[in-house]
Amino acid sequence: MIEAENFTSVKEFILLGLSSHRKIHVLLFLVILIIYSLTVLGNLLIIILVQADVQLNTPMYYFLSHLAVIEICYVTSTMPLMLSHLVAGNGAISFPFCITQIYVVGSMATTESLLLGVMAYDRYLAICHPLTYAVVMDKRCQLQFALACWIIAPLLCGICDVFLVCQTYCGPNQINHFMCEIPAVLKLSCGETQIVENIISGVGAFLLLLPFCVILTSYALILYSVSHMKSTAGQHKAFSTCGSHLLVVTLFYGPGIFMYVIPKSNSAPDRNKQTAIFYVLITPLLNPIIYTLRNKDIHRAVRKIMQRKDFEQKT
Repeated sequence: MIEAENFTSVKEFILLGLSSHRKIHVLLFLVILIIYSLTVLGNLLIIILVQADVQLNTPMYYFLSHLAVIEICYVTSTMPLMLSHLVAGNGAISFPFCITQIYVVGSMATTESLLLGVMAYDRYLAICHPLTYAVVMDKRCQLQFALACWIIAPLLCGICDVFLVCQTYCGPNQINHFMCEIPAVLKLSCGETQIVENIISGVGAFLLLLPFCVILTSYALILYSVSHMKSTAGQHKAFSTCGSHLLVVTLFYGPGIFMYVIPKSNSAPDRNKQTAIFYVLITPLLNPIIYTLRNKDIHRAVRKIMQRKDFEQKT
C-alpha cells in the first residue's frame, strides 16, 4: 500500500569516492583533470573539423559530430564534480543535484546508445545499398534520426527519475561510488523498490538492447554483403569504415555487460565503481582517438586547416 504522504528526510548524499587517502587525491586530481581536458579538446576538434570541411559533410561525420557533443556533455556531468570533491576532500552532494546528475548521465549514455544504432544502420545502407544511399540518408533523414536520439532517451530517462524521486530516503546517506547512479541510490531507499527497479530495468533494457540488436543485425548484413564482394579493395574499404565504429561499440557495451551480465561476487563490493572508471573516464577519451587515428578524411581536414592558417600568416 502506497503511503499517502511520502517524504525524503535525506537532504544530501556522501560520495565515498575513489580513495579516502588525501595524498592519493592529489594524483587523482591531476589524472582526471588531464583526461577531462583531452576528452573535451579531442571531441571539440571533431566538431570543428566536421563543420569547417565541406568534404566531411556526410551522414557518417554528421552523426560522429553528434557523438562528440554527447561525449562532452557526458564527461562534463561527472568529471568537474569529481575534481571539486577531490579538492574539497568531501564528497557531499545535495539530493536535487544527485538526481540531476543521474538524469544527465543516463540521458547522455542512452542517447549515445541510440546514436550508435543509427550509425550502424547508416554503415549498412552505405555498404549494402550504395546506389540509393544518398537518396535514403538525405539531410532531412539525418536530422530526424538525430532528433529522435536526443528526444527519446532524455524523455524516458526523465520518467525513471520521477520514480526515483518518489522513493523515501531516510538514511543512511553514504554511497560507495564517485558519482550518483540509480542502483546505488535505490539501495538507500527506505521503502519497497522492487516495482521501481523493474520499471527502470525495463526502460534501460529497451534503450540499450534495441540499438544493440540493430547494430548486430546491421553488421551481420554488412559481413554477408562484404563476403560476396569480388574486389579485395572494396572489402578492405568496407571493413576500414566499420572498424572504428565496431571498436567504439565494444568499448561502450563491454563494461555494461561486465557489470550487469557477469555474476557479482560478494568479495568485490567496489566492482561497479571500478568498472565505472572505464566508461566514465577511459571510453570518452578513446572515442575521438579511435575515430581520428587512422581516418584519412580527418587527417586531410586537419592538414587543410593548418595549411590555411600558414597561408593567412604569410599573407
